[in-house]
Amino acid sequence: MLAYFEYNQLDIEDKKKLVSRNSDSDHTIQKKVEEIIAEVKANGDQALKAYAEKFDRVSLDSLVISEDEINLQAEKVDRNQKRALEIAFNNIYMFHRYQLIKEKRVETTNGVTCWRENRPIERVGLYIPGGTAVLPSTFLMLAVPARIAGCKEIVVCSPPQSDGKINPYIAYCAQLLKIDTIYSAGGAQAIAAMAYGTESIPKVDKIFGPGNQYVTQAKTLVQLNSNTAIDIPAGPSEVVVIGDETSNPAFVAADLLAQAEHGKDSQAVLLSTSKSLIDQVQQELREQIEVLPRAEIAKKAIENSYAVLFDSKQDLMVFCNDYAPEHLIVSVDEPESYSRMIINAGSVFYGHLTPESAGDYASGTNHTLPTSAHAKAYSGVSVDSFIKKITFQQINEDGILNLGPTIEILAEIEGLQAHKNAVSIRLKHLQSKNK
Repeated sequence: MLAYFEYNQLDIEDKKKLVSRNSDSDHTIQKKVEEIIAEVKANGDQALKAYAEKFDRVSLDSLVISEDEINLQAEKVDRNQKRALEIAFNNIYMFHRYQLIKEKRVETTNGVTCWRENRPIERVGLYIPGGTAVLPSTFLMLAVPARIAGCKEIVVCSPPQSDGKINPYIAYCAQLLKIDTIYSAGGAQAIAAMAYGTESIPKVDKIFGPGNQYVTQAKTLVQLNSNTAIDIPAGPSEVVVIGDETSNPAFVAADLLAQAEHGKDSQAVLLSTSKSLIDQVQQELREQIEVLPRAEIAKKAIENSYAVLFDSKQDLMVFCNDYAPEHLIVSVDEPESYSRMIINAGSVFYGHLTPESAGDYASGTNHTLPTSAHAKAYSGVSVDSFIKKITFQQINEDGILNLGPTIEILAEIEGLQAHKNAVSIRLKHLQSKNK
C-alpha cells in the first residue's frame, strides 16, 4: 500500500525526493516522439494512417469523421447517459461563462485613456484521449470555454476505436457542442498534425488536452519548435488529500484510488496530522482496491504513492505548497481553516462530501489542470486560455500636453532620440496651432 513517512524524520533531500514525483530522465520517449513528428511533417495524412494501423490497429480510408457519422454514433448513447452529459455540459457552461469579463477603461493621466479588450484565438486544437479510458468529459472541459471565448475554428482530434469509428460518447458531446467534424488521429502524431497541418487536418494556433507521456512530450516539442502554443505543461495526474482525526477513512481511500486508476504513473498522496487516520486508510485501500475493474493499474499507482505524518498543519502546508498538487482535497471538518495557507494547487476540493470526481465531471470547474508542480506558476484551463488580451490607448490634446514632457525625459534617459521626437513633433504642432 502507501509508503509511510514521518515528516520530522525526513532530511532536506528526502523531502525533495518526495516532492519531485516519479521523474524519469529516460530520453527514449523524446527520441520516438521526435521521429513521429518528423514523419507527420514530411508525409502528412499518409503518416497518420500508417500510425493508426501501427498503434490503433485500424485501417482508415479517411481521417475525417463527418457530421453524418457523428450523428449515427451519437444515437448509440442511451437516454440516461445523454442526460448525464447534458447536466455536465450545462454546469461547465454556467461556471465558465462568467469568466468572460469586459474590463473598464482607465484614465491614467488627464487625457490619456488605456484599456484591454478580449480577442479569441482564431483556430484551436483539442486533443481528446481515447486510450485506456475514453474521456468525453475532457471534450466538454475544452470545447465549452473555447465556444464561450468565440474561437472561429475548433479542430478536434481523437483516436479511432477498434472499428475505426469515433466513440459514441464523444460523438454526442460533439452534438452538444455543435462541432460537426472530428479527425481520427491519436497520440503524438495527432499533436504533430495540429501543430504543422496535414492535407486533412488544419494547422492550429494553440493545442489543448491531456494525454500519455508521448502526447505530453509532443506538446512540449511542438511548442519549442513551431509557432504553436500549448495550454499548460502536463505530466501524470495526481492528487493530494489532507486529512485529520475528523476525516472519514473510507472517503479518503476512495479519493486516492479515484486518482490512482487514471494510470500506473499517477500519484495519490495522503498528508495527515493523524497516525490513526493513515492506518485506517491503508486498510480501506486494501479492501477497496480489490473490487476495482482497473485494480492492476491502481495498484501500480499506489505503489508509487505515499502518506506523510505531520506534527502541525503549518508543516503540512509547507510540504503541500512545495508539492503544488494538480488536485487538492481538504477532507476535514473545517477546511476553510486551511484556506489562507493554500498557495499552490490546480483545483481545491473542500470538505468530506466533495470528491475530486465532481470536478472531473460535472460540478462546473475545469479538470484540465497543471501537474508536476507547475501549479506554482500556471492556472488550469479557463476561458482566458482561449483568448488574447490586447491593450489599447488613446491620447487627446490634453493628454499629450500633460504626459508628453515626461515621455521626452524618459526617452532622453534611454538615449532614444527618435522616441523623444515622436512626442516633441506633436507638442510643437499643438503649440503652433494654439498660438
